[in-house]
Amino acid sequence: MEILRYLMLAVFLVSAGIHLYASLKNDKPLRNKTKPFILTGLLGFYCCAAKPVVLFAVLALAFSWLGDLLLIPKGNKWFTAGGIAFMVSHVFFILTYLRQTELGSIRPAVIAGLILFFVTASLVFFKYLRPHLPKALFYPMLAYLILNGLMNCFAWFRCLTLRNTAGLVTAAGALLFFLSDSSLFLVRFHKNSPLKTHFWVMLTYSLGEFLIVLGLIMG
Repeated sequence: MEILRYLMLAVFLVSAGIHLYASLKNDKPLRNKTKPFILTGLLGFYCCAAKPVVLFAVLALAFSWLGDLLLIPKGNKWFTAGGIAFMVSHVFFILTYLRQTELGSIRPAVIAGLILFFVTASLVFFKYLRPHLPKALFYPMLAYLILNGLMNCFAWFRCLTLRNTAGLVTAAGALLFFLSDSSLFLVRFHKNSPLKTHFWVMLTYSLGEFLIVLGLIMG
């Protein structure tokens, strides 16, 4: 099991590294070939390293993997399907965090403040992005980013409950996931965006998912 854990970590690191290189070079065929292995390696690493293995976490990573696959083909229908898979993933991440969260120990003002921050950030971002989005996708994409923000809130609720490095690492990963999705929307829909390739999208995504998993293993 020890060897398998490091083998799966190597699969994650190597595939993520090659994928990031392909993203930087805008090599779409190589990106498509390596993308499925990023979450495969990370899921395998979690299952080999976590004690105990939490089913909700496994399902969260599995739906992230499915979302990665569904986002590979072109077209808004595939983009929507990938978004739905990631929404399910966020719900399972929230359920994972709730196992180690005591909301009663957190001040109501802190809970409200975190929720208000991520909802406001999502609304402000989409107000800026609205002219560049297909009308049919505006509200579904906004709902998706707000759900990602709520996943972030629960990561921080877990962090405030545990008050240790594990909680902070997972919360940092969740924040990177939020930044990754925001970057993806810019790359995909904003023609004048300074982000021209998927490099930053996949860097923040891969690192974010890894930190989430690492924090769960540590916790």
